[in-house]
Amino acid sequence: MQVLVTGGTGFLGAHTVAALAREGHQVRMLARAHAGVERALGPLGVSASGVEVMLGDVTDPAAVNRAVRGVDAVVHAAAVFSFDTRQNAAMRRTNVAGTELVLSAARRFDVGRTVYVSTFGAMLPASGGVIGTRTAPGAAREPYLASKAAAEAVAREHQAQGAPVVITYPPALLGPDDPKLGDQNARLRNMLRGLMPMWPSGGFPVGDVRDTAALHAALLTAPADSPDRHFGPGRYASTRVFVRSARLVTGRSLPTVFLPARAMMPLAYLAGLAQRVWPWHIPAEYGACYVCACDARPDDERPPLGIAARPFTQTLADTVRWLHRRGLVTARQAGQAIGPADVSTVAPEHV
Repeated sequence: MQVLVTGGTGFLGAHTVAALAREGHQVRMLARAHAGVERALGPLGVSASGVEVMLGDVTDPAAVNRAVRGVDAVVHAAAVFSFDTRQNAAMRRTNVAGTELVLSAARRFDVGRTVYVSTFGAMLPASGGVIGTRTAPGAAREPYLASKAAAEAVAREHQAQGAPVVITYPPALLGPDDPKLGDQNARLRNMLRGLMPMWPSGGFPVGDVRDTAALHAALLTAPADSPDRHFGPGRYASTRVFVRSARLVTGRSLPTVFLPARAMMPLAYLAGLAQRVWPWHIPAEYGACYVCACDARPDDERPPLGIAARPFTQTLADTVRWLHRRGLVTARQAGQAIGPADVSTVAPEHV
């Protein structure tokens, strides 16, 4: 099967390309530059020469049409994921307009199946803190979540019109081989570096990028009568469990003060305003506090298509080891994660 992947130079997109390649699919990528393809795929054991690369952007109709024409399936993973307020305009442009362009092109060229990569955050805030695949898109004012809610509405409209669109809702993803050090892995790195001594209360679903990538590959050959919306493999974890898991993996004390998420939001909001003019990234992010304050979890954590989520501590350990190999944390900051300790079989609820 020939599969177009948008966003293939990003974290989840690159792992999805690798999962598709392992399944024997022919992969085409829509990317802005060849250099980003090699940087993203090389660490995953996928040669850039083994994929077809079409240069262009998901916001360019001509580039999208060229990329979609002739493929059997599309995985639309391109998005700007950031709680950094400097990215607001890019998020609106890529996440919403880009989704409409790609999904419309897939229908125009009669693509057999399109997988649209949403996020659990697209339904925040949710009544009672529980999200289902039929929960309405959220009404968050936070720019990233608002852009994904708008894109979610676009994807659902295509579904309602009979288009063969499948939607996935990845949890907050961690894991190794992140080509651009996205928000979740950067947040873990900041914690290990002592830059996050305060955490909001609440929690959110967490998972491993490799598991959601495997789900994307499996969806392309799933029966036609399979569900058209899926949560990515993962589980809910409170912020306290997140920190305890990191302590277990690293063997470090990681002193942390937990404050009510809603009490932290005004300060985080002001930090977001300052971020627009401050050249360096400020770890206190309004969007992250907002997600924790919503404290939502999926209504069904059963493995989608039988793809079980690996233990969260295994994901954390693999991520910390990767951060150390890349020189992004020191040996002291990584702690026993780079030593002989084996925590891969301990689930977060047992921490």
